Amino acid sequence: MNIKSVGYMGIGASDPSKWLAYGVDVIGMMPARAIPGHGWGVPQHSELDVTDGVGPDGSVYLKMDERQWRLAIHPTEGREGLLYLGLEVEDKYALERSVQELSAAGIDVSVGTEEQAFARSVSGIAHLRDPAGNALELYYGPVQDYKFHSPVGGQEFVAGHLGIGHMNIFVEDLEANYNFYTRTLGFQLSDYIRMGPDSALKFLRCNQRHHSIAIIGMGDVNGLQHTMFEMQTIDDVGKALDRALAAGVTITSTLGRHRNDGMLSFYMRSPSGFDVEIGCGCLLIDDSWTVNEFCEGDVWGHHGLVDAVMASSESLRKDSE
Repeated sequence: MNIKSVGYMGIGASDPSKWLAYGVDVIGMMPARAIPGHGWGVPQHSELDVTDGVGPDGSVYLKMDERQWRLAIHPTEGREGLLYLGLEVEDKYALERSVQELSAAGIDVSVGTEEQAFARSVSGIAHLRDPAGNALELYYGPVQDYKFHSPVGGQEFVAGHLGIGHMNIFVEDLEANYNFYTRTLGFQLSDYIRMGPDSALKFLRCNQRHHSIAIIGMGDVNGLQHTMFEMQTIDDVGKALDRALAAGVTITSTLGRHRNDGMLSFYMRSPSGFDVEIGCGCLLIDDSWTVNEFCEGDVWGHHGLVDAVMASSESLRKDSE
């Protein structure tokens, strides 16, 4: 199976409006120009359909490049966090082959309806879950409506064919999830770090970006630890840090540079409790890459990161009790 990118992400939140302010005013994303599931009307007259990025049910949709949307925040009660990830495949036939392969491997997968695809702004969709219970959506044919313009001015993201960014996900059964993402979905291991006899962090790629998904095993906990959005320049990162500080957002890790993917970044708390990494300069690799085990997380900086990861793990564990 060939996954092209992690193309979109859905989050559950008790108050999505907090994400609208956070995503736009702090991160620098743009409210979606049209809500998924709504028609664009007459071609060349799409400006008539411009919205504030908020759907009838209160869901918030945010745009970061030429795709109609990349990040959706839906109103939920109780536990907040990751609701679904969209994994892009080439076309209709690739989706059909993927469903056949998954079914043959004993994976519970279902082909979505036209209405379900339309609600995600894609041409076709299929649904399944990973061994940790995370909802995954295979899709093809995303809507591109162009005209991204950050409300904070001049902000640009590294997305496009590389996808929305990356996610670091706690999984209770590391081996089962590693086998699922690599042997079943076709992700490749970029590198990994062992954090103890029963704990490890594995970085998985599906395109040139060093990793699009990282899975971390730290005992009996499942859930999203952080998501990363990549910006074009260090100045973009610095300006985002200034906006976060001005808005009173909790900075969970200071500015630093990671050893393995070269990302220069900082981490901050999101309205839903998990962390958001804002960075630039992620390493791009190809099939000549050699898998490494590394034992040093950062070249410099990122003070507080280990404590933040441990705190996220404990918080998710308590929420599941």
